[in-house]
Amino acid sequence: MIHRIHLQDVQQAKQLLEVQRAAYFVEAELIGSFAIPALHEDLQALQRCDETFYGYWVNERLVGAISYKKASELLDIHRLVVHPASFRRGIGKALVQFVEHAEEDMERVIVSTGTKNLPAKQLYTQLGFVEVGEKEVIPGLFITLFEKKRFSKAS
Repeated sequence: MIHRIHLQDVQQAKQLLEVQRAAYFVEAELIGSFAIPALHEDLQALQRCDETFYGYWVNERLVGAISYKKASELLDIHRLVVHPASFRRGIGKALVQFVEHAEEDMERVIVSTGTKNLPAKQLYTQLGFVEVGEKEVIPGLFITLFEKKRFSKAS
C-alpha cells in the first residue's frame, strides 16, 4: 500500500532513513562511490528537507519510498529508494507511477541517477523517460538525467 510519509512522525522518518541508507549503499557499490549525500543524511536533516514523500508499505513496514518537489509545471523526483530485500518486486515502478498519477497536472517529470546504476536507468527508460544528459557531480562521478514530457490535463 502506498501512502504519504510524514517526516515529523519519528517512527516513519526512522524507517525511511533505514530504507534510504540500505538502498543508497547498494547504489554506491554499483557506481563505485560512497559520496551520495543521502547515504550520509541523519534523521534531523531528513526531517528538515522540503520534499514530499510517499512510501510503499508491506505489513506496516516501509520497503520503498519516493520523494519529489514541484515547481510550476515541473515534477522533480529527488529520491526513489527500495530496500534491497524488496528489489525486483515492482516497488520502484509502482512508486513512480503513483506519483505521476497523483501529480498528473505536471507537464514535465525529471529524475536522475548514477550513470553506472543500470537497474535504475532501465526502470526510468521502461517508464517512458528519455535520457537528456549526463553531469559530473564530483570528479569522476556522473549522473544521468532523464525527462518525460506530458500534456497537462488542465489544457
